[in-house]
Amino acid sequence: MTNTLHRYGTPESLKDDYIVFIIQSMGINDQGAEVKIKRFAEASLEYKPVNMGHSSTGTLYEPEKDQSFFKLYFRGREEKRSPKEFVLSLENPQGVDMVFDNKAAMQGFLKDVKALDLGLSVNVSALIEDIREVCKQNEIILHSVEYSLGFHGDVDRLPERDVLKVTTMCGHGMISAAFAQKMISHIKEGRVTPEKAAGYLAKFCVCGVFNTSRAIRIFNEIRKGG
Repeated sequence: MTNTLHRYGTPESLKDDYIVFIIQSMGINDQGAEVKIKRFAEASLEYKPVNMGHSSTGTLYEPEKDQSFFKLYFRGREEKRSPKEFVLSLENPQGVDMVFDNKAAMQGFLKDVKALDLGLSVNVSALIEDIREVCKQNEIILHSVEYSLGFHGDVDRLPERDVLKVTTMCGHGMISAAFAQKMISHIKEGRVTPEKAAGYLAKFCVCGVFNTSRAIRIFNEIRKGG
């Protein structure tokens, strides 16, 4: 089971959302896995991931620590670090995830990962039709498939659907529905741009699977729709 499985939205709204991650199995293939995982991360750079994450290294949108008034005034806030900086910061990784906003990038990356033959588990979270197509093109045999059955129960108590599209991109539930709604309100009022709002929300997703490109698109659609 993966925490990236329960993204909310129609199939059409998930066409720019692809997560690929790799993980070692303790006691099975963990010897030398750190080097292999770093090679996996390095290979992703060519395909321009929109977010990346690791349990100890953080994400591309890692909140800054040890801030002070003087640092903020003279240097400003670092909203995002580059994918290359993220890869260089990896130390003893047990797993890492990459988020792409187009199928071509995911396909090219998986082709390279297959060629690397790292011997570790690789998981892709996206629409199953897209995954089957890409695996067929890359001559990859699917090991297993997991489906999300959606939301059940008293669904009227859930947040608004536009809010769910955003908050469920953090599978651990670290993005507040109230904060997402606040960002949507500020976007409608012109107080913050969709790009800024997506960056603010991404900082709360500690595993790095929040897709900022999809969030920006959703916010732009909401703004246009009033």
